Amino acid sequence: QVQLVESGGGLVQAGGSLRLSCAASGRTFSSFAMAWFRQAPGKEREFVARISRTGLSTYYADSAKERFTISRDSAENAVYLQMNSLKPEDTAVYYCAASTSIRIAATQAYEYDYWGRGTQVTVSS
Repeated sequence: QVQLVESGGGLVQAGGSLRLSCAASGRTFSSFAMAWFRQAPGKEREFVARISRTGLSTYYADSAKERFTISRDSAENAVYLQMNSLKPEDTAVYYCAASTSIRIAATQAYEYDYWGRGTQVTVSS
């Protein structure tokens, strides 16, 4: 069992930045690849970014490339999402997820075993 708790969401103006954090507890953090998903009102949950168990490989949705950076800190049992140049369309609840799959291009929600409760990100225009 793994518990995931997100933090760092908030209200920011377009063009601004936010850093989301996800604290993991329970099973060995290094056993899991980690990812961020998001869900806007009335829309399906969508993949944002993923990082491998070692942290050496990352994968991004097209919407996140060159603006968002995913990272992890094994000492802190945490994963982060640095979001720059935010746009109103980035407004969503952002979820942290953990997966035992080694497939770096795992972008579907069903490929993830554990989820946090989410943190709201609102970008005003």
